Amino acid sequence: METVLIVDDEKNYPPILSAVLEEEGYETLTAASGREALELLDGSDVDLVLTDMKMPGMDGIELMERIKITNPDLPVIMMTAHGSVDKAVEAMQKGAYTYVLKPFDNARLALYVNKAISMYQVIKENHRLKKDVEAQYQFGNIIGRSKAMHGIFETIKKVAPSSATVLIEGESGTGKELVAKAIHFNSPRKDKPFIAVNCSAIVETLL
Repeated sequence: METVLIVDDEKNYPPILSAVLEEEGYETLTAASGREALELLDGSDVDLVLTDMKMPGMDGIELMERIKITNPDLPVIMMTAHGSVDKAVEAMQKGAYTYVLKPFDNARLALYVNKAISMYQVIKENHRLKKDVEAQYQFGNIIGRSKAMHGIFETIKKVAPSSATVLIEGESGTGKELVAKAIHFNSPRKDKPFIAVNCSAIVETLL
């Protein structure tokens, strides 16, 4: 079950917001200040932060900026009064997912929260899949204990950090693409896509 952290120094809003979001199937945590919110985030798995814009001490924008340092993908929704819309727009420019006006519309709030958390879940899943792919092509996961294979591992380690073009030769089925992927996923370019091209299927004049 996803968790929403509600941050507001006003005593009236957190219980109402908790009721609305728990009706949507979310767990909720509440904090009365930015500092308390950061302490909760340090020890809790939170999927969205719903924070008031104007609070004593640390305001909503500063809280968001502190959150983004450690978790840039965590969505933050700002709550603000009509007179602070300009500040809310500023918050969005700095990374807030969106803002809601007080007094808020329950259905609209739930819609924003649902969309933001869905987006966050997709981002987390993409990060997980990327880590799985990278782990798959770590040296320890390439089968081979012979002296020749250890020599290949050492060569991969040497060429992976460079930007030089690498030509890999070998018989069909000997793992040339596996070595190519190992070079890619152990290089500074690992965040870029790996594109495999079947050269035998391309007309000779295009190569």
